[in-house]
Amino acid sequence: MDSADTMHMVNSFDPAAGVELEPRAAALIARRQKVLGAPYRLFYERPVAVSRGYGALLFDADDLDYLDAYNNVPAVGHSNERVQAAVAGQLGRLNTHTRYLTDSVVDYSERLLHLFPPHLSQIIYACTGSEAVDLALRIASHATGATGLVITANAYHGTTQSAAAISPSLGPNNLLPHHVVTVPAPDPLREAPGELATLFADRVEKAIAELRRRGVGFSALIVDSVLSSDGLVTSPSDFLRDAVDVAHREGGLYIADEVQPGFGRLGSEWWGFLRLAVEPDLVVLGKPMGNGIPISAVVGRESLFDAFGRDVRYFNTFGGNPVSIAAAGAVLDEIEERGLLAQATAVGSLLKQGLETLASEEQRIGQVRGEGLFLAVEFVDPSRDDRHRRPANAGSTAPDPVLASQVVNGLRERRVLVSASGRYGNVLKIRPPLVFDVSHAERLLDALGAVLEAGRW
Repeated sequence: MDSADTMHMVNSFDPAAGVELEPRAAALIARRQKVLGAPYRLFYERPVAVSRGYGALLFDADDLDYLDAYNNVPAVGHSNERVQAAVAGQLGRLNTHTRYLTDSVVDYSERLLHLFPPHLSQIIYACTGSEAVDLALRIASHATGATGLVITANAYHGTTQSAAAISPSLGPNNLLPHHVVTVPAPDPLREAPGELATLFADRVEKAIAELRRRGVGFSALIVDSVLSSDGLVTSPSDFLRDAVDVAHREGGLYIADEVQPGFGRLGSEWWGFLRLAVEPDLVVLGKPMGNGIPISAVVGRESLFDAFGRDVRYFNTFGGNPVSIAAAGAVLDEIEERGLLAQATAVGSLLKQGLETLASEEQRIGQVRGEGLFLAVEFVDPSRDDRHRRPANAGSTAPDPVLASQVVNGLRERRVLVSASGRYGNVLKIRPPLVFDVSHAERLLDALGAVLEAGRW
């Protein structure tokens, strides 16, 4: 398997597979499919029916707990008390749009922008990450007078028409338009670490040339700062620098998509791009900023916002409304007062060490990657010849998406929830709420070890 054609199906429920389901779940699935229709997907061979959540746990109707090691949107935990109180209190006072003067949106904006480099000095609000991506693309096109975009080959940036147009991970039938060119993401398992930056920059440069060959001007390079849908890349820390230099030299902007890595997920920094020694022109934030309450944003250079604002009227009816701002402020309070960046670093380090120990004993694990509470385990098939193996790698690099799917579903049976992604669909994706603690990490490691031991596929 050497394409992403099946990637999006790695962890999807297939009603035609004939997997035996608990009667209550089967009945709910039948009702759901009748009213929600074909576009929706469920996770796992046996979907999980949840009734409540708390912290890093989800609970089913029988009150059995499931360790949530995947959902980044409830960044400070499911049913967070501080967020609940902030939302309820504000909803009882006022909820309206940003065409009236309110203190809270200004207070929060000043606080949030203080966490960014000085050149990123203004913010525009929306309700979802997809909307924010759409807006960032509009601003970039206005600034450059061009529409051409360069993205990674398995990127996911959202579901509006503009965002879906730069989200090849939505599947092979999500056809990309003429003004979008994809490039393979850096591949730490199959490419030498010292060459990642140069190789990726060369691909971006060729992609820009391809846009011009098509008669399309170059507008922007947009990259998820951890390349999560491409299989997660966080090291070496300069892997993106040369590509951003190319984008700027060629007259385009660099847009950092921080919906997944942002708000301290990597532990050491608030934003993924800060680890990469690069300077974005625009940054996109999504629903983790409100712990799931609909709020998103574009943060950017004042000059870009001034020019866009002079020529284009922008208004998002409830983007940055007082209730969503209250939730967002509570999220910052939780992260700062509970020391969740430091916790993400410490717990993530413990978890990564445990995963690396498993990898040292398991030929089917090709590599463990990531930082903080965003980690990946890439599965390979030691029995397969691999033409892509680099000389320095003594093990196989032949991707094994079947094993990844079996591990994901094996963990689900042990009530631990993760997913899979990557170019080949063979990368375990571990991305829990920031309140994930040492006991949670140990539970995940025990479950993963048991799944690998029990299933010598």
